[in-house]
Amino acid sequence: MTNNPYDIKDNLSLQINKYADRCITNSCIDPDLYDKYNVKRGLREKGGTGVLTGLTEIGDVHSFDVVDGVSVPCKGQLFYRGIDIKEIVHGFIAENRFGFEEVTYLLLFGELPNKKRLENFNNVLAEYRTLPTSFVRDIIMKATSSDMMNQLARCVLSLYSWDDNPDDTSIPNVVRQSLSLIARIPLISVYSYHAMRHYHHGEDLHIINPDPQLSTAENILRLLRPNSSYTDLEAKILDLALVLHAEHGGGNNSTFTTHVVSSSGTDTYSAIAASLGSLKGPRHGGANIKVKHMFDNMKETVDDWNDDDEIKSYLKGILDKRLYDKSGLIYGIGHAVYAISDPRAELLKEFTKKLAVAKGRTDELKLYENVERIAPEVISKSHKRTKSVSANVDFYSGFIYSMLGLPDELYTPMFAAARMAGWSAHRIEEIINAGKIIRPAYKNVAKKENYIPLNKR
Repeated sequence: MTNNPYDIKDNLSLQINKYADRCITNSCIDPDLYDKYNVKRGLREKGGTGVLTGLTEIGDVHSFDVVDGVSVPCKGQLFYRGIDIKEIVHGFIAENRFGFEEVTYLLLFGELPNKKRLENFNNVLAEYRTLPTSFVRDIIMKATSSDMMNQLARCVLSLYSWDDNPDDTSIPNVVRQSLSLIARIPLISVYSYHAMRHYHHGEDLHIINPDPQLSTAENILRLLRPNSSYTDLEAKILDLALVLHAEHGGGNNSTFTTHVVSSSGTDTYSAIAASLGSLKGPRHGGANIKVKHMFDNMKETVDDWNDDDEIKSYLKGILDKRLYDKSGLIYGIGHAVYAISDPRAELLKEFTKKLAVAKGRTDELKLYENVERIAPEVISKSHKRTKSVSANVDFYSGFIYSMLGLPDELYTPMFAAARMAGWSAHRIEEIINAGKIIRPAYKNVAKKENYIPLNKR
């Protein structure tokens, strides 16, 4: 056996590759068997709708009407506790208020707060908008990570150790834990980013205390920027993004994860860490950064951002797996539920224009609008599909974050900071309506084999 560490490393890598080959050889299932046994892959029906696995009163997505027994796609609608999200957004914007705290109250407690209750709720969040003594030093700074979602999950799990009653799943205790996490995740995200930039890139370290008088969106910008300055428009648009990402029904991957893990009776910190792991995936919460990077590549590749033919050629190159990340996906276009339109994308686009004008980036906005218009046609022709596709919430959110100066590393944590409201509401709902532990079935299709003694293999 060699003692050369480089040889050992090479041999280990070679062995791992052999193990991987065996995994691939012995783990591939015949695709025809999924049809034979009527397996709902991805918990989806053949038409793309989700398999019904539970009931909820929190969020509802409406994307089709049933006409004469046939599902017909319609303009998408999103409801929080039965109220259309467009009504909610236009309501607090018309009154020149921030909306995330109001929406969080609505999702958690099932009703809109009056002025006094909203003030009290803001005060409660402000009270929890702090971290335990030495947490920043001992947890965030001593083990920095280049990935903010992994860091966020680690920090959430670490908070278990600072909780005097972490395993109690009574509703009052879970509400307390939920409110503390809703208030703390924005802090942890921004502080973790600053720590990473300091230790890995030699930048100045800025740890700024939140202001109890400010909203969640205002505090995020205050903590992120060294001079703590921001405009009212910037804060209001970030607040809108938080509102639109706060909830999306019980069937999305991370919220379903919240239900699954909560059904086991585990603690709040473990349930939320699992949900964070789900949201990190590029097929879920990580999609917004993929949109941004795709457009970065497009801006370098496409010479004339107003030339439809050139844009079509680029998008066709993506679908043919020749351009960008060669995945064949035009990120930000299409959704598992929405077909004709995503109401969140429509609302974001409405306010993206104001920010693009303020930031002098209307040329980029025009490129986004051109892609939004052209991509569905290119996808339809390339894939010969009849189902409509449209821009989803990730299409404009990445552009908004870019104009706000949010670093790429914080795109998905901002999604998590918003979705904590929905996850918490669903966790509470799962506990209150506790039934059986969620345990779907998997059919084993392996052939039965006899054990072979080691000396005869």
